Amino acid sequence: MFNQVIDALNVGIVIIDSKYSIVEWNRWMEIQSNIKKKAILGSIIFNHYPHLSSPSFLRSCKSVLNFGNYVFYSQKLHNYLFPFPAMGFHNNFFDFMQQSCTLTPIREDNGEINHIVITIQDVTESVYLERSLKIMTQQDSLTGIHNRRYLDKRLEEEMTHYKRKNRVFSILMIDIDNFKHVNDTYGHQFGDIILKEIASVSSSIIRGSDILARYGGEEFCIILPDTDKKGAYSFAERLRVLVEEQKQLYEKKENVTVTISIGIAETTKSIESPGELLSQADTALYTSKANGKNRVSVYDTDYQK
Repeated sequence: MFNQVIDALNVGIVIIDSKYSIVEWNRWMEIQSNIKKKAILGSIIFNHYPHLSSPSFLRSCKSVLNFGNYVFYSQKLHNYLFPFPAMGFHNNFFDFMQQSCTLTPIREDNGEINHIVITIQDVTESVYLERSLKIMTQQDSLTGIHNRRYLDKRLEEEMTHYKRKNRVFSILMIDIDNFKHVNDTYGHQFGDIILKEIASVSSSIIRGSDILARYGGEEFCIILPDTDKKGAYSFAERLRVLVEEQKQLYEKKENVTVTISIGIAETTKSIESPGELLSQADTALYTSKANGKNRVSVYDTDYQK
C-alpha cells in the first residue's frame, strides 16, 4: 500500500539512507528521470547525479541526519535539484524543470535518523506565470521595451547610486517629429509600425547597462549609466542619424522618412530628484523642437546645440 500511495503522488519522492544509497524512487521520478526503480534502487545517488556531491548538499544531508533538521531548496535560489528537462511549451523558456525540494528526516522508533526523504515539486508553471506577470508590469505592450513604470523605478535607483557614489549618468528624452501628421496621413497602424521601428533601432545600439523605455505616446527615454553629457551627445547624434536613414514603406508604394528630436540632461549635484532631471531633459527636447527638429540639444549652456 505504501508504494501505491507514493506512486500516485504528483511529486517526486526519493528516499536515501545514511550512506546515500537510494531505497525508494517513486513513479514520478521514473517518468521524469527515465530511470526505472529496479535499475536505481541500491545505487549511490551521486553515481546518477554527481552534481549532488557538492559540499552544500552534503552539509544539508548531514544536518538532516545528525540534527533532524528540515532543509528546503527554494526555486528562487537553486532553480532545481534534479536536472530534468522542462516539459511542453515550457522548454521554450527553461532548459530544466524548475523545482522546490525538501529534505525531511525519517525517525526510527528509537529516535535515530537513518534515512532522508527528498521531495521534488515541479513549480515550472508557477515560475513561468510569475515571470510573465513581472514582464507585463515592466514592458510596453506595443514596442516590447520597458514602460514608464520601470523607467521611474530605474531612474530612482540610478539617482541613488549617483548620490552615494557620485556615479554620473545622463538621460535622453526622445520625441518623434511630426508624429501626429504621420498618424493623420497614414493611419494609426502605420504609426504603430514607426513606434516599433524607433524602439528597434534604439535597442540595436544601446549597451547592456543602458535602460530604454517608452515614456508615453511618441516619446522615449534612455538612461545612460556612467556617461557624461558629451558621451550622451555622441550617442544621441548617432541614434538621430540612424533613425533618419530608416525608410518605412507605406502600402508598398511610398517610402516614409521619420526623424526624431532629442533632449539630454546629465546628473549634477544641484539636481535633487529624478523628476528634476527629466524636466531638464524635456527642456532640452523643447529646444530641439524650437530650433527646427531633427536635432540633439543638451541642457547645459556650455554644450547647448
